[in-house]
Amino acid sequence: MTARFWQVLTLAVALPLGAQAPAPQRLTLAEAITRGRSSGVQAALSRLSAQIAEMRQRQRGGDVLPSVTATSTLSRQTMNLREFGLSFPGMPAVTDPFTLFRGKVEVQQLIYNRATFDRMRMARDTAIAAGLDAERVGDLTAAAAATAWLRLASSQETVVARQQDSIIAFTLIRMAGEQVDAGTAARIERTRTATQGAAIRTQLAVARNEVSRAQLDLARALDLPPASALVAAGDPVIAFDGMPTDAEAAVAVANVHRLDLAAERRRAGVAASALRAIRDEFWPTLGTSGYLQSSGQPNDHLYRTWSLGVGLSWPIFDGFRRDRRADEQRLRVDAAQLRLHDIEMQVESDARMAVLDMASAREQVTLATERVRLAEQELSEAQERFSAGVAGSVETTNAQGQVASAHDALIQARVTAGAAQVGAARALGLLGRMN
Repeated sequence: MTARFWQVLTLAVALPLGAQAPAPQRLTLAEAITRGRSSGVQAALSRLSAQIAEMRQRQRGGDVLPSVTATSTLSRQTMNLREFGLSFPGMPAVTDPFTLFRGKVEVQQLIYNRATFDRMRMARDTAIAAGLDAERVGDLTAAAAATAWLRLASSQETVVARQQDSIIAFTLIRMAGEQVDAGTAARIERTRTATQGAAIRTQLAVARNEVSRAQLDLARALDLPPASALVAAGDPVIAFDGMPTDAEAAVAVANVHRLDLAAERRRAGVAASALRAIRDEFWPTLGTSGYLQSSGQPNDHLYRTWSLGVGLSWPIFDGFRRDRRADEQRLRVDAAQLRLHDIEMQVESDARMAVLDMASAREQVTLATERVRLAEQELSEAQERFSAGVAGSVETTNAQGQVASAHDALIQARVTAGAAQVGAARALGLLGRMN
């Protein structure tokens, strides 16, 4: 389509919407993709899930930081000396009430535990996988917004095509009327052209309704108010950086950039780390702990005591529970590897199909453009013959139908090309790299 066509397209779509929204919002396909990724509800929910996974990772990091506990007590009490085997002549077995203050600070620090470090790596990889999943959902919402935009663009182009058909129909009706009035054509010629004109006006009304419905779908995809007046502006076929046209190159690009593949690789790594963590539980745990305490009567001198120690704990036998947990985790590792293999095959298949779809879409646009040229040439020749009185309205009506069909085919081919480009970008993981 030429630049002039897009000017007519925007004007034709904006005018019917004037009563609802005086200033419609123009969106290009690239803008719709960007806003779909950032504004889609599902994308926002997935980003929150990724943040939750990141918070869990930070919680796991606390396992290697020192644990500090401070306690303070003030008690009023008596003491039974005989409880401790003490008995003094002339001294009661139970002391008089007295007040005791005790303040204590305890510190514990893990020095070495292999299983803890393995679980920290698991938390890190889980958070990374959640972040990749969030980006993938963002791509899905962006693709949904792109699909809605393409539907709106297709509807708008259809409105313009039907308006152009209406102009041709009115011209043929006028020519038929002049010939009937001059007595050089039968009245059926005027009736036939008027019938064709009525059919085109009906199609125009249907196309305008489809524009309104497509606007609602696009507004929903972008999380905009349903009453938003949107206009699809620009070319439906956009370029993406690094988009290959060769199947092998496409597979290589997809293996690097596909987010679901990267996330699944991380999850497979998490499963393997979980197995290592279970095995590493058999290794000893080294830690240190200590405390500093001040105690005594508040109106007397407080006495300070302290303790510092290093401990080594080595699990020897736990009833084979760790072995059974390791066996269970090995099955999970096998399942993770199987899922990874399935996604790798799916990624390669998607990449190869994307290359085929793009090539087919380009060919369809070329053929549809040539069909429009030939149909318009046929209509022009039929109009000349009808004007000269050497042919009836049947020939012009058929030619007009061919023009309408050719325009519809071109619109569909362009939308298909845009959809193929967006689908290929999603299949290769390049949806965020549009020009």
